[in-house]
Amino acid sequence: MSLHSRELDAAGITDPHLRESYDRCRRLNAEHGKTYYLATLLLPPAKRPYVHALYGFARYADEIVDDLQSTLTDEQKAQWLGEWGQAFLADIDRGWSDDPVCRATVDTVLRWQIPKEHFTAFLHSMTMDLTVRDYRTFDDLYEYVYGSAAVIGLQMVPILEPTSPEAYARATDLGVAFQLANFIRDVGEDLDRGRVYLPLDELAEFGVTREVLEQRVATSQVKAALAGQIARVRMLEERARPGIAMLSPDSRDCIDAARVLYCGIVDEVERQDYEVFTRRAKVPMRRRLAVAGPAWVRARRARRVPAPVG
Repeated sequence: MSLHSRELDAAGITDPHLRESYDRCRRLNAEHGKTYYLATLLLPPAKRPYVHALYGFARYADEIVDDLQSTLTDEQKAQWLGEWGQAFLADIDRGWSDDPVCRATVDTVLRWQIPKEHFTAFLHSMTMDLTVRDYRTFDDLYEYVYGSAAVIGLQMVPILEPTSPEAYARATDLGVAFQLANFIRDVGEDLDRGRVYLPLDELAEFGVTREVLEQRVATSQVKAALAGQIARVRMLEERARPGIAMLSPDSRDCIDAARVLYCGIVDEVERQDYEVFTRRAKVPMRRRLAVAGPAWVRARRARRVPAPVG
């Protein structure tokens, strides 16, 4: 029996169509979200399929928006996304989906009573990504980031079994930190797509404009501007850290490992001297293993400790 089959059995997912959908979501996670996937292995087996379902849904939508090889225009993508998203929201109301990815996600939403509005916000941000090319202020950017990243954390919190309502606010901070780290790393790639995901007014404080970024040279001004954005990632990361202790003990190591590894992207950006135009910062495998190994031992131990009541 495969590891994934054992996870589905542990989660009590027996319907063959549902199992097939959950497996498809898991494969999306394993292929496109290697750091997240590594972190999910620190969760109890019974929780992993539900996290895969949420990631699979988000990735499936994001693929349509980001696929540079697609022959669809942005207008056609927006139409597809709108129709697909409305069908998904309707599927939540009826309690079942025929879509090969959404079937598992709807099941996850219903099992864990995840608010539907989180998915509405996500779909709104995906639509924004088809029309908005840059953001003047951080407040403008936050509208997009809330739906593209913060709500992913909010969707996951019920599965992670919070012990305090404050866990939701801290999950929001961590989701935003993850997304901002991603934006800093991917400046060059995003320019290829015609997008800038750093607040233009904050870049301007260092004499950096969109036109300067499009020259694709890591000047001293660009480096200073990126350092300012990295400072925000670290501030949000620190603000989020207390929320990890507000989760069930058997969920904490997963989220803490994700925090260290994903926010660690900005450490790598600094190590490569802010060269974000010709190199893609990645957390080295030795670092991933150094984080995951001890976390695995702690996670196994935590599964034998009952979660606190409250």
